Amino acid sequence: MTTTTARPSPAACPGCTITPTEPVELPTEAKLVLSLPTIHCQVCIAKVEKALTAAPGVQSARVNLTLKRVMVEADPDVHPQALVDLLDRTGFEAHELDAGSLSATQTDKAGRDLLMRLAVAGFASMNVMLLSVSVWSGATDATRDMFHWISAAITFPAIAFSAQPFFRNAWSALKVGRLNMDVPIVLAIVLALVTSLWETMLSGKHAYFDAAIALTFFLLAGRYLDHRTRALARSAAEELTALEVPRALVLVNGSQVERPVAELQLGDLILVRPGGRMPVDGEIAEGESELDRSLLTGETLPVQARPGQTVSAGEVNLTGPLIIRATAVGEETSLHRMADLVAIAESGRSRYTSLADSAAKLYAPGVHILSALAFLGWYLYSGDLRVALNIAAAVLIITCPCALGLAVPAVTTAASGRLFRKGLLIKHATALERLAEVDTVVFDKTGTLTEGTPRLLDDNHPSVELSVALALAEGSAHPLSRALARFAQDRGLTPAEVQSLREVPGHGTEAVWQGQQVRLGRSDWVGGGRVSETSAWLAIGDHAPHPFRFEDALRPGAQEAVAALMADGKEVILLSGDSRPAVETMADRLGIVNWQAETLPAEKAESIARISAEGRRVLMVGDGLNDTAALVAAHVSISPASALDAARVASDIVLLGRDLSPIPEACITARKATKRIKENFRIATVYNIIAVPLAVAGLATPLIAALAMSTSSITVSLNALRLRSS
Repeated sequence: MTTTTARPSPAACPGCTITPTEPVELPTEAKLVLSLPTIHCQVCIAKVEKALTAAPGVQSARVNLTLKRVMVEADPDVHPQALVDLLDRTGFEAHELDAGSLSATQTDKAGRDLLMRLAVAGFASMNVMLLSVSVWSGATDATRDMFHWISAAITFPAIAFSAQPFFRNAWSALKVGRLNMDVPIVLAIVLALVTSLWETMLSGKHAYFDAAIALTFFLLAGRYLDHRTRALARSAAEELTALEVPRALVLVNGSQVERPVAELQLGDLILVRPGGRMPVDGEIAEGESELDRSLLTGETLPVQARPGQTVSAGEVNLTGPLIIRATAVGEETSLHRMADLVAIAESGRSRYTSLADSAAKLYAPGVHILSALAFLGWYLYSGDLRVALNIAAAVLIITCPCALGLAVPAVTTAASGRLFRKGLLIKHATALERLAEVDTVVFDKTGTLTEGTPRLLDDNHPSVELSVALALAEGSAHPLSRALARFAQDRGLTPAEVQSLREVPGHGTEAVWQGQQVRLGRSDWVGGGRVSETSAWLAIGDHAPHPFRFEDALRPGAQEAVAALMADGKEVILLSGDSRPAVETMADRLGIVNWQAETLPAEKAESIARISAEGRRVLMVGDGLNDTAALVAAHVSISPASALDAARVASDIVLLGRDLSPIPEACITARKATKRIKENFRIATVYNIIAVPLAVAGLATPLIAALAMSTSSITVSLNALRLRSS
C-alpha cells in the first residue's frame, strides 16, 4: 500500500486553516461524525454541506457550528477517509469522531420540553386570569361558582403537564432527605389547588387557581432562562474519548490488517501514515518523521521522530510513515488517562454551591415553618380547619419563591447577552458567579496568548531566495514551511521551477534548481549549525545557508488583557508545555513574573489544585488537549472558539473572537451580575416582609397574592435588565 504526504490546501474562508488529517477506514454504520475544528461561520457551513452532499453515496450532511461537527448519513460502503479527503480539498480540516463514544444528543430536547410547558402554562394562565377578573369584579353565587369550576378545569390539567419539572426535582430532593427550592414551590402549588377545589366545592368566595397557574408560568420562565445559559455544557471527558482513533493498521507477517483500536495488544506493530494520529502509546520501531505535539503538550514546534523514541496517543505524524510498537493500549494510553483527569476534575467542580442553592437552604425551611405556624395559630384561634388551611395556602403563595426563582436566571441571561455582544459565550449556569470570585488568572501560551502559528520575523529576504524557498515549502506540511509559503504568496511571489522535489522525513524538503541542489529544513541538515531560536534554513548549492527566523505571534489584545487583569488586582500566571526559552521570552514580553515551562497536562491540573488549596480562586484560559484537565480543575475557565472540541467543551466560557481584551471586562461584568443577583434576593425578601403579615393576618385574598407575586417577579426582572446597559 502506497503512502502519501499530506499537503496543505487553501482555506475555504478567512481564518480557516488546514492541518494534516488522520486516515480512517470503512465504518460498519451509515452515520458518520466528523469534527471540523476550523469552521467558524455560515459560509463554512454552506461549503461543507454542499461538498459532502455532492459526494457519491452521501444522503445528507448537517453541520453543527456550535459543536464544530458534521453528521453525515451515507451508504455503508462510503469510507470516512474519502469524506476527510474531500473536505481537505475543499479547504477544511476534518477528523473522524467515534460516534459510539458520543452519547450526548445533538438536539436540545430538554429546552424544547421546557418551552412547550411554558407555552401551555402561559396560555392557561391568561384564560384563568380573565375568568378571575369577573370574580374580582363582583360575580356572585352560581356565576362565581361556574367561573371557579371552569378555572379548575383549565388549571388542573395545565399544571399536571407544565409543573412536572418541579414535581420531579422536589421528589428527588425529598427522597434523599433534603430540601431544595422546588419543594416549597410544589407545596404552594398543591396546597393552592387543594384549598381552591375545596372552596369551589363549598361555594366559597375565594379560590387560588389564578395564583397557582401564574406561579407555575413565572417559574417555568425562570427555569427556561436558566436552561438557555447552560445548554451548551457537555462532558469534556466524553469528547476526549471520541477523539481517540477508531481503527489502526497492524502489521501481521508483513501484511497490513485493519483492526479496531479496542482490539490492539501490547507489542503490536502499527503503521501510522503521514497526517495520521497515534492510536496508542508506543515506541518507534521504523521510520523517521516529525511529530506535532502542540495539542497534547503545548510545544510550538514539531519534534523530530526517530527509531527508539516514545510516542503518545493523540500525537500527529507529519512527514513520513512510522511503524510503532505498542507499549500501552486502551485505558492505559496517555489520552485515556487525560480523559480520566478531566472526569475527576469535573466531579470536583460539581461541588460548587450556587447562590440560588444557598438561598434555597435558608428559604425552604423558613417558608414551611411559617406556613405551618400560620395554620396552627389560626386553627387554635378559630377552630375552623377550612379557614386555617386557606390562610396557610395564602402564606405559601405570598412567600412563593417565584422572585427567587427568577433572581439568578434573569441576571445571568442579561449578563450573558451583554458578554455575547462583546464576544464571550457563557456556557455554565454558575460561571458568572464563579468568575466574580476570581483572584488569580492562569494562561496557557501556545494558541491562547499566542496565535499558535509561526510568523516570519522580518521581510528583508532576497526575492530569489524567497521564490526557491516557496517552491520547497509547497512540498511540505510542516508548520514553518506553511508559514513561509504564506509569507511569500502574500508578497505576490511565484515558486521557482524546481525538479525532483521530495520531502525527507524529519529533516525538510530538497530539490534541484538550475542544476544546483537546494534544501529547506533543519539547520543541522542544511549545514547552518545548531541554533536555539525557531528557524528554517535554505541552502542553495555551495552558498552559505540563509536563515528564516520565526516567532509565535501574540493574539490581539493579549498584552492589554494581561495588563488590565493585573491592574484589577489579579495575579497572572503563565503555565505552558513549551520550551523554557520560548516561555521565558513570552513572560518577559507580557510582564508576567510567575511562569512555568515544559509543564505536562497532569502537572498543569496539579498546579491549579495547589493554588486552589491556598484559598485562591483560579480562572484558567487554555485551548489544547493538554489544558482540558486544568480547565475543568479551575474555579472557572475560558477557551477560544478555535480550541479543540475537548478544550472548548471543558470550559465554562468560550471566547468567540481572536481578541483577548474582553476577558477583563467579563470579570467586571461578573461582579456586577453577582451584585444584581444579591439585590434581587433582597428585593424578594423585602416583598415577603411586607406581604407575609398580610397573609398571616388573613388579609391576603387571591387578588393580593397574585399581585404581590407578579410585582416581585417583574421588579426582579427589571433590576436584572439594568445590567445590559451598565
